[in-house]
Amino acid sequence: MRAWRPAVPGVAEVLHARFVDHAYPMHTHDQWTLLIVDDGVIRYDLDRHQHGAVAAEVTLLPPHVPHDGRAATRHGFRKRVLYLDGSWLPRPAREPNLRDPVLRDRVHRIHQALDDPFEAESRLALVRERLLAHLNAGADNAGPSNKLAARLRELLDARVTTGLTLAEAAEVLQVHPVHLVRSFSAAFGVAPHAYLTGRRVDLARKALLNGQPPAEVAALAGFYDQAHLTRTFKRYLGVTPARFARGQSQSTTSADRSASTAPTLTAAAVPTA
Repeated sequence: MRAWRPAVPGVAEVLHARFVDHAYPMHTHDQWTLLIVDDGVIRYDLDRHQHGAVAAEVTLLPPHVPHDGRAATRHGFRKRVLYLDGSWLPRPAREPNLRDPVLRDRVHRIHQALDDPFEAESRLALVRERLLAHLNAGADNAGPSNKLAARLRELLDARVTTGLTLAEAAEVLQVHPVHLVRSFSAAFGVAPHAYLTGRRVDLARKALLNGQPPAEVAALAGFYDQAHLTRTFKRYLGVTPARFARGQSQSTTSADRSASTAPTLTAAAVPTA
């Protein structure tokens, strides 16, 4: 696994990884997740529906929507991911998987150009243009209609680091705690405590990529101590915070070189952008 933050406006994080038996638990990001698979097949649940990601597709996951991830076969999978600012697109597409050879090739070429911020930013603009065409062709996704669940999510987002008890949330929202948990789980497909943990892991990732040591990150992201951060982080990403952070300190050149040799199904078959 390698993770780093390139000097490309709009890109919050880049992740290149291969997993065999690791399974992501349900979690969320406050960014768009733009993913391509180079080898294998990924199975994931998104908004309580099962999906798969393969090499011929581009997968676009919207911010704040819980999802997990695991290999569909014993051979595992290899993926490249761009995490993009939450305001990058106006809304998600009807389906998260887009079978578009031109789009797939454009995303591949961004990863090849990450050591040249100007080129990468230009290619990212072409990707956004292509994605907007898909969004405009699909129906609007208004998101969950459960207003109570949405209010609890706002409350959790405001208290990621400090946290709150279920009783406190129920008192603020003036509902019974059990009803609160049921409403949130039904709307988002994940329990409130799991959502909060996922947001803390997401916050920890950002801090680690900013160069902050794990001991500081633990307190910053709302974990009890460094050991708590390490256990939770490894359960979510399959690596320790220290190993995850080492990807930031390495040159991106080797990762880009590796990505340029990754097998793609479309790069030679579509026009360049």
